[in-house]
Amino acid sequence: MMNSFRASFKREDSKGKTLDNSSSKGRESFLDIDDAPINRCSKEHEKTYKEWFACADSDGDGRITGTDATKFFGMANLSRQDLKQVWAVADSKRQGFLGFKEFVTAMQLISLAQAGHAVTTDLSTTGVDLENLEPPTMEGLDALLAKKKRGSSDGSPPKQSSTGWFQSSKSTKIPLTSVTSIVDGLKRLYTKKLKPLEVTYRFNDFVSPLLANSDFDCKPMVMLLGQYSTGKTTFIKHMLRSSYPGAHIGPEPTTDRFVVVMNGPDERSIPGNTVAVQADMPFSGLTTFGTTFLSKFECSQMPHPLLEHLTFVDTPGVLSGEKQRTQRSYDFTGVTSWFASKCDLILLLFDPHKLDISDEFKRVISSLRGHDDKIRVVLNKADQVDTQQLMRVYGALMWSLGKVLNTPEVMRVYIGSFNDKPINENAYDGPIGRELFEKEQEDLLNDLKDIPKRACDRRINEFVKRARSAKIHAYIISHLRKEMPSMMGKAKVQQRLIDNLADEFQKVQKEYHLPAGDFPNVDQFKETLSGYKIDRFEYLKPKMIQTVDDMLGYDIPDLLKSFRNPYD
Repeated sequence: MMNSFRASFKREDSKGKTLDNSSSKGRESFLDIDDAPINRCSKEHEKTYKEWFACADSDGDGRITGTDATKFFGMANLSRQDLKQVWAVADSKRQGFLGFKEFVTAMQLISLAQAGHAVTTDLSTTGVDLENLEPPTMEGLDALLAKKKRGSSDGSPPKQSSTGWFQSSKSTKIPLTSVTSIVDGLKRLYTKKLKPLEVTYRFNDFVSPLLANSDFDCKPMVMLLGQYSTGKTTFIKHMLRSSYPGAHIGPEPTTDRFVVVMNGPDERSIPGNTVAVQADMPFSGLTTFGTTFLSKFECSQMPHPLLEHLTFVDTPGVLSGEKQRTQRSYDFTGVTSWFASKCDLILLLFDPHKLDISDEFKRVISSLRGHDDKIRVVLNKADQVDTQQLMRVYGALMWSLGKVLNTPEVMRVYIGSFNDKPINENAYDGPIGRELFEKEQEDLLNDLKDIPKRACDRRINEFVKRARSAKIHAYIISHLRKEMPSMMGKAKVQQRLIDNLADEFQKVQKEYHLPAGDFPNVDQFKETLSGYKIDRFEYLKPKMIQTVDDMLGYDIPDLLKSFRNPYD
């Protein structure tokens, strides 16, 4: 059952206990992210590869760029097509560079190619002991290593890391050629070209906080949403094959806070106020929701191979009724929307016995507007009903979703049961039901598996969306400023503009030929705008708009072209 996807493995947790996913009565449940044989080599070979890596890294920044790879990999005397495939497999995340782990993978692939094996992502089919695989033959490498050793012993100062461009006050003068990855390039473009526009028109107050380096460097995130007792925390435990600090499971609403489950050196829970001020974590923007929310937020850290690739966001169970909404001491919908903009995947979980969508859940789903491509609907605990009931439950869920999601497209619903218990053998009348169940689970897990590989593309996509949104925001703010009088009656005109904000949006749309779907929510914009004096805003600055247009039209395409496969 899905053996090609989820590999059986053994490891030890932080307490020394051996974990083996083959013990779940035939239901392997660990998500094996790493297809490539990263770091599966002996200590002796690892030492050799570290020496090679230092030789290939021309900038000394811990990254092998496309230019470095072209020079170094060429010593293997392989065909250009083979080297192209080696780079594609090693740089599966499309970062535009190779770290040490990816470099080891590339060297092992080259060694296999020299032995006559086809370069493929599934190296388990080769039948080769990767741990004891000899390093590849690199023509002229010994002479290069000897030359490098002689050069390092002459007392010359080491090369400065080129990644320091975004930390220097003179970074704007450094050309794009010094950037060593797509993420570094996005940082530079944001700091130099997009951030000035956001600051000028207060984009951070209306739409989204300003970005920091940690927002670009963070691991992909998966957020789980749903009503209480739909299996959100159990889903995370199912993926990790173990519990995490602060996890509570029960039939009643047990998770009363937002919990970020991420990788760390040891098992511990970090309070929200502490997490929000840590520069190396991408959660500083949550300070805008106040101390009341931060007391309901925490970070749960633990060492785990899956968390090296993904971060999970566990959320409180969505409640029903107006009373529960007013009793929340923070803006639940606003926080959900903030996390949605940061996450790479959003899972909406439903229970077969709890298909009603409450008022608060409707507001939460509405707050996900603009992130439709990230949403996946999961009908969890599906093995608790038989095939006939499952068919009726599926239809009822689609009907409920149709009333909330105002789109003509039909939302894809995945069926599964994500827990550590064996599949209910009585839940299916025949093999067709079981086969459907397993294929649905595999489809969803394939989506999760692809997240780290698509993280770079997702980051580019979110950056472009942010730039378009910031540009439209600048048009709106400058238009409102232009409508204000210079002397008398400012308060009256401002109130009129706020009351007729939808009409003003239409004027901006027609004047600048902008798509209506890119405009912000009118009611939310009104609420924020009412706290400002419009005459204090800036007039339109065409040069800033042109700079962002040039970034979208030229800089980003050039950046992607610079870091594509060097053998294309």
